[in-house]
Amino acid sequence: MSAALVPAVAQLAWSPAGFINEFYPSFWWIPAGVLTAALAIKLPTIIRLWSDPLLRAVGGLLLLACAVFVFVAPSTIAWVNRVTGVTNISAPWVYSLLTGFCGSCLLLIIAWRNGLSDRSAQTVRAMRWVIATYSGVIVALWVLFILGDAPVERLRDLDTYYANTAYLREMILLYLLAHTVATLITAWLIWNWVRTDGLDAWLRWGLKFLGVGYAIQLAFDAAKLTAVTARWCGRNLDWLSTGVAPPIACLSAILIAIGFILPHAGQYLHDRWRVRLAHRELRPLYLLLRTVNGGGTPFLLRATPELRLIRRETFIRDVLLPLARHIDEDRRRSSYDAALALGFPAGRAKALASAVSIQDAVAARHHTADGTGDHDRDTTDLLREIDAVSRALRRPDELLAVRVRAGAGAQASPAAHPSPAAIPSSSAHPSHPPAEDHAV
Repeated sequence: MSAALVPAVAQLAWSPAGFINEFYPSFWWIPAGVLTAALAIKLPTIIRLWSDPLLRAVGGLLLLACAVFVFVAPSTIAWVNRVTGVTNISAPWVYSLLTGFCGSCLLLIIAWRNGLSDRSAQTVRAMRWVIATYSGVIVALWVLFILGDAPVERLRDLDTYYANTAYLREMILLYLLAHTVATLITAWLIWNWVRTDGLDAWLRWGLKFLGVGYAIQLAFDAAKLTAVTARWCGRNLDWLSTGVAPPIACLSAILIAIGFILPHAGQYLHDRWRVRLAHRELRPLYLLLRTVNGGGTPFLLRATPELRLIRRETFIRDVLLPLARHIDEDRRRSSYDAALALGFPAGRAKALASAVSIQDAVAARHHTADGTGDHDRDTTDLLREIDAVSRALRRPDELLAVRVRAGAGAQASPAAHPSPAAIPSSSAHPSHPPAEDHAV
């Protein structure tokens, strides 16, 4: 090699096309892995709700998309050709998988958007048109391959290598046109759906990822069609097919996978976060009430977040029921009026007053020898607002302000109405604090 060609070769090796050429054999396993992960994420829900046809359709679609990228890898193409003994039989097989994927996308979007209960003539006609058209395309692909002649095995550039071969030319053009039409219609349906009012936020974001993913597929079709057309015109733009189209297809597959899993995974994570947040918000009230009987809920290593929340709520309500007889309703009303006077809204004032009264009740119970109050109370409202009360216990400064305003700090006797310093709260617990919170 001459010295003048060395820089050019080095530049080509470090160019995007050179990078794709170097990693092309393993390039296709990236989207296959992403799609497999997406399928694994949705699989538990699909199995649990197997009767839901939409979930089954999403699972089948992800499986089909994964199969496309598995069988388009050069190593898999060579394996299929060798096992079947037919040169280039991977071509109609991969084209059929891709065409089936396109048709399935259209069917899923139509059913997903309109709902399974929609059996209008327009919806039924659209679904039948998709099934008939893309089934016919798949049959035509195999017929054209059988009629054509492809004696030279091509693992990467079959589209352009056989672009001028009779019947194979039509097969290549047919699958590209079918893919382009399906992509256009699917992207159009998705973006129209995104603009619909009243969509769940996670669903809207999932649709946006799907819309971008399908829109990017149009660039894949444009690169492939341009390379094939160039061959018809006697020019060589094969790098568009082998160097530009593959990364576009990978990016599109990743975005589509995210679009399908985001509504499910996002809602799942949101629900889990909401449960854990609710469990955490109940901690101040839980720690306060643990001082009443010196116990708590036993720790369960494998308990789900939902079970932990239920057990904490149950413990709080079970302790509040007998504790309610120690609540001074007059003090509660005066605390509520004081909170309103301090400028707190009615809901917040009610929670602060309840928190003050519960602190007083806990202290009064500790100073009552027999551990009983004067009479039963109606605890319906108190049990219903435990979340707000627990949040109020996180603000001892506001509780102290309410006490001072109500005159509790200056007028209460140490036994019946303890001073603010002696009142247990989220930041200052009784003199014998409970053990570290291991409750479920």
